[in-house]
Amino acid sequence: EERGAGQWRLTGEKCWISNAPEADFYTVFARTAPRAGARGVTAFLVPADRPGLSGRALEMISPHPIGALDFDAVPVTADDVLGEVDRGFAVAMGTLNLFRPSVGAFAVGMAQAALDATVAHTCQRQAFNGRLMDLQAVSHQVAEMALRTEAARLMVYAAASAYDEGAPDVPRRSAMAKLLATETAQYVVDTAVQLHGARALEHGHLLEHLYREVRAPRIYEGASEVQRGIIAKELYAAQDQEAR
Repeated sequence: EERGAGQWRLTGEKCWISNAPEADFYTVFARTAPRAGARGVTAFLVPADRPGLSGRALEMISPHPIGALDFDAVPVTADDVLGEVDRGFAVAMGTLNLFRPSVGAFAVGMAQAALDATVAHTCQRQAFNGRLMDLQAVSHQVAEMALRTEAARLMVYAAASAYDEGAPDVPRRSAMAKLLATETAQYVVDTAVQLHGARALEHGHLLEHLYREVRAPRIYEGASEVQRGIIAKELYAAQDQEAR
């Protein structure tokens, strides 16, 4: 709701916000031009102590705090605008292009931690008259875990480099990196739990911790299905341009 030139009051609520309610500042996207679609959204940087803004924590399976925010006529001005008024959609897309590879990066870290633990465990664990690593069924699974982890790592590096260079295919590369890395982490952690057996299910075990927290990254910053949609859209858009 706009009160005057360069002044608005934000009213509404938003759920599943990363680092809420602990954050000191929030990036808020609000509609400032009715019936203008994506062109009528403005991005604001809102301090957490702004009058009318409150939040609450949500108990969720996630590697970081997630909460909900309530806006009760929170005052914002032109000084709080990120980018340009009514052009916040571009800010949102640019932010996602950066955050998606970063999500991929910590997903690769989860996969690497699970892989390292599995290599150590299968080297030491005695079973079936030998070490687990001597069983081809086990060693081949470990090799597959390493292969997928390295592929995801390289995809994240490629997306980060494209972002730094301002390459035109950043949206596609970012979506690919986020998708591959998070799906890979889920596979690697799950396989690691299977190869460790019951011990990995004990509270406090590294893999019990990773197994709980690896699931959320496949949903936020755009679920895996959203990433596939972005990749396909970018491919067809490139094809249309070539056809012209």
